[in-house]
Amino acid sequence: MQNVTVYTKNNCIQCLMTKKTLTQYGISYSEKNVENDADALTFLKDKGYQSVPVVFSEDMEPVKGFRPDLLAKLSKAI
Repeated sequence: MQNVTVYTKNNCIQCLMTKKTLTQYGISYSEKNVENDADALTFLKDKGYQSVPVVFSEDMEPVKGFRPDLLAKLSKAI
């Protein structure tokens, strides 16, 4: 199974909806909260991202923001 990582922050509705949608599609993921993990924040900034959520997977380009359409494609790629 591929690795899916979701970068989030506290009190983020888009992050919550992204995680809910991944769960709905049966996609297991690991979560990195940029407010609790300085290395995760540095990683995202180094990649050029300024907001969350960002979903990284092995089979697709990163998904920025709450994009249920792209999350659906991710579920088919797994």
